[in-house]
Amino acid sequence: MLVALTRPVPTSIAECELTHLKREPIYWARATEQHRQYEAALVSLGCRVEHLPVQPALPDSVFVEDTAVVVDECAVIARPGAKSRRGETATVAKTLGAYRTLSKIVAPGTLDGGDVLQIGRRIYVGLSSRTNTDGARQLAAFLQPFGYTVQTTTVRECLHLKSAVSTLPDGRLLLNPRWIDGAAFAVPYLEVDAMEPHAANVLCVSKTVVCPATAVRTRKRLQSEGYEVVSVDASELAKAEAGLTCCSIVFWADIG
Repeated sequence: MLVALTRPVPTSIAECELTHLKREPIYWARATEQHRQYEAALVSLGCRVEHLPVQPALPDSVFVEDTAVVVDECAVIARPGAKSRRGETATVAKTLGAYRTLSKIVAPGTLDGGDVLQIGRRIYVGLSSRTNTDGARQLAAFLQPFGYTVQTTTVRECLHLKSAVSTLPDGRLLLNPRWIDGAAFAVPYLEVDAMEPHAANVLCVSKTVVCPATAVRTRKRLQSEGYEVVSVDASELAKAEAGLTCCSIVFWADIG
């Protein structure tokens, strides 16, 4: 079964970390409703949504993707680059421990899950303001015994690697060429519409692409390529520099 870990939007969301965006009002009720619709979309696509406990004192805690990297064989608990986010990982580790053997990134390494892109047995780690080379090295040490190759790439002008590129169901990528060089990946890719720079972050659930509702042109481009696309409005959480992958950790699990 596909499991999707999510966490409620904290009432403190407006105090979130920001790196590339200017701060603007974030309305908690609207963000919460959009997050509910996001979870409903995951359920409709076959996921069992498992809720992590709300963490009101941690403004970015809804963005659970950054707290762990999960592959079929194990899970690696991250060490977020923003100090304010490091309290988010304990509850994630407790929950993931029921499904996977755990390893943990330790100082001086930093790693955000949003900087980790998996393409089959290849793992790309974006070096960013949140993820450093030691974090990437530790991740490689944990995953290489399972046959994964890990390599780094440079992120520019955006928060995370997955802000700039994400995987599609057939193994191709969707990317924003202004923020990442497509030549860094050994697979074909599609480019987002130039008018929609944030559209590169999509969430694949089985064979369906979950796309931000604001990315109308990119959605049409994906549909023209034969992809099944579902749109979700996440515009309020986007003010917190978030994409669709940020709000869940989706993985396969054997559940009796």
